[in-house]
Amino acid sequence: MGFSQPQSKDSIQPSRSQELFRAIWRWHFYAGMIFAPLLVMLAITGGIYLFKSQIESMMYKDLYQVQVERKEWTPSDQINQVKQAYPDAQVTRYRPPEEANRSSEVGIVDGGKSLTVFVNPYNGAILGELNDDSRLMDQLEKIHGELMAGTWGDRLVELAACWGLILLITGVYLWWPRGRFGVFGTLLPRLKTGKRTFWRDLHAVPAFWLSLGIAFLILTGLPWSGFWGEQVQRLGTEAGIGYPAAIWFGEKPESTVPSKNVADVPWAAEQRPAPQSNDYKASPISIDKVVKIADTRHVHPGYDVYFPKGQKGGYTISVFPDKSTDEATLHLDQYSGKVLDDYRFDDYGPMAKLIATGITLHKGTHFGFLNQLGGLIVCIGIVVIAFTGVVMWWKRKPSNRLGAPPLPKNFKLVKVVSMLVVALGILFPMVGLSLLLVLSIDWLIIRRVPILKQWIG
Repeated sequence: MGFSQPQSKDSIQPSRSQELFRAIWRWHFYAGMIFAPLLVMLAITGGIYLFKSQIESMMYKDLYQVQVERKEWTPSDQINQVKQAYPDAQVTRYRPPEEANRSSEVGIVDGGKSLTVFVNPYNGAILGELNDDSRLMDQLEKIHGELMAGTWGDRLVELAACWGLILLITGVYLWWPRGRFGVFGTLLPRLKTGKRTFWRDLHAVPAFWLSLGIAFLILTGLPWSGFWGEQVQRLGTEAGIGYPAAIWFGEKPESTVPSKNVADVPWAAEQRPAPQSNDYKASPISIDKVVKIADTRHVHPGYDVYFPKGQKGGYTISVFPDKSTDEATLHLDQYSGKVLDDYRFDDYGPMAKLIATGITLHKGTHFGFLNQLGGLIVCIGIVVIAFTGVVMWWKRKPSNRLGAPPLPKNFKLVKVVSMLVVALGILFPMVGLSLLLVLSIDWLIIRRVPILKQWIG
C-alpha cells in the first residue's frame, strides 16, 4: 500500500483557461447586474411597439376610418375646415389618405400644443384630434428611446445597448462547450439534472439560439441613438457611403440646415441639407399642387407634406413606408413648385441602404406579420434570459456576499481580457467611458477596501 504524493501549491492553481473563464464571467456578471434591467425595459417596450399599426388601428378606429364616397374634397378645402375650427392655430403638416377608407391628417400647433386633426376627405367633417405629445405609442417610443429623460436618457439607453453586445460576446464564450460536445446543455436544456443546472441551461441555451437576433436588434437600433448614430451619419457622409454629395436638380441652393430640422424624414436623409426657396416675390403654391407633384412622382402612399418655415423655407415631402426601398424625401420651392431635391433609396450610399433596411426590420414592418413575430420572439427571449440569470445568481449567492465570480489572480491575463473589452469601447465610445469608470472602481476601490472585497467576492 503506497501513499500518494501531496500536491504542490502550483499544481492546485487554476489553469490559464480557468483564469480566462473567471475573468470573462466576472465581466458578464457585472454587465448583467447593471444593464439587464434596462435591456428588459427595451425588450418590453420594443415588443409592444412592433405592433403599433394594429394597436393604433384599434385605439383610434373612429378617427382613422371613414365611409368611402364618390368625390373627395381638395387638400386645401380640408385644411380650411381645420382653420375654421382652430382659428388661432398654425398648420404645419398635411397627410393625404393612404387608403380609400382612411381619414386625412392635418398637423397644427395650437396654444403651444402640437395636435393632429383628423378630417373626412369626402365631406370635410372633423373627426377629432390627438395631442402628439400624449399618444400612447409615441409615449412608448420615448420610453424605449430615451426613458422620457431627453439627452441623458438617450445616452443611458445607448450605453445599455452597447453593453448588451458585451453581454452577448462574453455569454457566447461562457456557453462554448469545452471538452466533449453534448447536445443537452449546449443546444437543448437539461431538465432533470438539478435545479442549478436547469436554470443555467434555461439561461444559456435560449441565449445562444437568440444571440444573432439580439445582436441584430441592438445594431439596428443604435443608428437612432443621439451620440453613436449621429457619428455614424457624419462618418458615412464624409466617406461617401451615406448619401451622395449631390443629386440636386439644376443649381444647388445653398443651405446648412439639415433636413431633420425642418421635417420628420428617414434616417438616411436626416443630415442632408434642406435647400432654400428662391423667388421671395412670388406667391406660394397651394397644398393641392404639392400633393399633385408628390403623386405624379409616385411617392409611396402615407407621406406627409411639411409646410415651409419662413420665406426661405420649402415644402418637404417625406414618407416612412413599411419597406425601406419605398422611402422618399423631397424638397420643393414653395413659390415655383420646382423639385429641388428628390432623394430615394436608390440614391442612398451602401451604408445608408444597409441601415435603412435594418431600421424597417427592427420596427417589424419590412416583412409584415412574420417580421413582427420574429422580433417579438427575440424580445420575449431577452426577458426570459434576464429572469433566468437573476434566478441563477440568487441560487448561488452566499447570504452575506454579492456572489460575483472571483477575481482572477493572473493580472496579465485580466489585462488581456480588459483590452478586448476596451476594443469594443473604442468602437462604441459610450462603452469606453463607462469602462474607465468600471475598471477604476474594480481595481482601485473594490480590491483595496476589505469590506467591499469580501462582500463582492
